[in-house]
Amino acid sequence: MNKFEDYLNVTKEIGIVEKISPSVIYVRGLPGAKLFELIMFESGENGQVFSLSRDYVEILLLKKAEIKIGTKVARTNETLKIPLGSFMLGKALDALGTVVGLEKGIKFSEYRVLDSAPPGINVRKNIDKPFETGVTIVDLVTPLGRGQRQLVIGDRKTNKTQFLLQNLYTQAASGTICIYAAIAKRKLDTAMIHNFLSNEKIKNNTILVASAPDDVPGLVFLTPYTAITIAEYFRDMGRDVLVVLDDMTAHAKYYREISLLAKRFPGRSSYPGDIFYIHAKIMERGGNFLLFKDLDISTKTKISPDQVKEVSITLLPVAEMVMGDFSGYIQTNLMAMTDGHIYFDREYFNQGRRPAINPFLSVTRVGRQAQTQLLRELSRVLTSFLVSHEKLRQYMHFGAELSEETQRTLSLGDKIQSLFDQPSNVTVPLNLSVILFAALWVGYWKEKGLSDLKNDLKRFSQKYMEGGSFKKGIDDIIEGSSTFEVLLDKLRKSQMDILQTISK
Repeated sequence: MNKFEDYLNVTKEIGIVEKISPSVIYVRGLPGAKLFELIMFESGENGQVFSLSRDYVEILLLKKAEIKIGTKVARTNETLKIPLGSFMLGKALDALGTVVGLEKGIKFSEYRVLDSAPPGINVRKNIDKPFETGVTIVDLVTPLGRGQRQLVIGDRKTNKTQFLLQNLYTQAASGTICIYAAIAKRKLDTAMIHNFLSNEKIKNNTILVASAPDDVPGLVFLTPYTAITIAEYFRDMGRDVLVVLDDMTAHAKYYREISLLAKRFPGRSSYPGDIFYIHAKIMERGGNFLLFKDLDISTKTKISPDQVKEVSITLLPVAEMVMGDFSGYIQTNLMAMTDGHIYFDREYFNQGRRPAINPFLSVTRVGRQAQTQLLRELSRVLTSFLVSHEKLRQYMHFGAELSEETQRTLSLGDKIQSLFDQPSNVTVPLNLSVILFAALWVGYWKEKGLSDLKNDLKRFSQKYMEGGSFKKGIDDIIEGSSTFEVLLDKLRKSQMDILQTISK
C-alpha cells in the first residue's frame, strides 16, 4: 500500500496542517503518532515525525514540496526504511537510499530502519587488525586499525578530501566496501568524487551517498544515517567496510537549523542540547564486530571458531575548523567520541607539505595495538626522532652554530620529510613505506642531496610497484624481521644489492 487513502483506511487517523515553517510542518490530530514514524500528505509527499507536543505533531519534510495549510495528513504505521542490496555497489544514492537513475525492476534484498541502536558489547571485539591508508605519514606515525573511528580535522582547502580519496582507493583495491557520505556537498564536488571512483576503476567496491546544500535540511540530516545503515548491511554480509562522513560540522549546522525552526531551546553556539547524543550514536555504530553465522548467541551452546567471523566498520568522520581553532563546540565533541584524530595544519599546507598533516597534533588511541612489534618499534623510533628534529629546527632560529651531529640530524629530518611528501594521486603500500624509512634510517642515501634522494625514492617505488622478484624480496625481508633492529641489520647486509637494483 502506498496511497494516501490506503494508509488512512488502515490507521483511521487524520491530521490537518495548521502551521508551516521551512522544513518543519505542524499538524493537529494524529493521536497515535510515534517518534520517527513516516507520515504521508494527501499530495503524496512523505515526512517524518520529528517531535510530539500536547497540541501538535511536528513533521520533518524529506523533500521539497509546496505543503499548504489545511492539507490532510495520514499516518503510515511505519518507520523510515531504505532498500538494501548489492545493486548499490558502484552507484550514487540520495539520502533516502534511492539510486540516481535507477532502472525499474531491480530487486532489493531487504529494507532496514535508518536509526537503529548501536551493537552491544557482546558482539564487539578489540581492534587488532591494521588499517592501511596508503599515506606514508599516517601509516608510520599515526597508524589506524580496522574498526577505528578516526576524526579527520582541519581548515577548509587543506586537502582533506584528497586524503580521504587515497584511503578509499587503498581500501577498495583490497576488497573493502567503501561508502562516501557527501553531506551537503556542492554538486560539483560530488561529481568530482564520483568521477574519481569511476576513473580509478574501484566503483565495484564503492557507494556514494550524497546530499546537496539546496536539499531540504531533513534530507541532509539523514545522510550519515543512510551511509551507516548501508555499512551495517554489508558488515552483516561478512564484509569489512570503510565509511567516510564528510563532513559532520555541516551535519550539525543543518540539525541546528531544524531545531531552531522547531523552536527547541538552543544551547552553546545555538546548537540543540542533544547534538552530542546525535553524533555519538552514529559513531557508536562503527567498530570491530563478531559476526555469528546461523547461531543464537543468547544460548549457552559452545561456539566453534568456524561459526564466528570478525568484521569491521571503520569510520572517518570529517570536521572543518575555522582558522585552526581546536576549541569549537562540534570539533571538541567529535574529538571526545572518536578514537583519535588526524590534523591537517594550515601552516604546513602553506609551506607546501602534502599531505599537510601535523604529526605532533595528530592522535591515534587504538591504532598501535593493531601493529606488529616491528611497526610499533619503527613508529616509536620515528616519532621520537621527529620530536628531536622539530626542537632543533626551532633552535636554529637563534642563529646558533651547528655541530656536525646536529647537521646530520637536520639533514636526515629533511630527507624523511621528503619521504612523507606524497602527491594526492599516489598511494604507497605499507611495506614500501616501511622499507624506504628503514633504508633512510640505516644510511642508504646519507651522502646524497634532496634532489638525488627524491629521484632514487621514485625509482625505488616504481621498481617495487612493478612487482616481480624485487617486490617479493622486499616483502620477504619485512616479513622475516621480528623487530626494527633485525630489519636494519638485513638492510645493511643487502645495501649494495638493493642500490644496484634500483639504479638499473
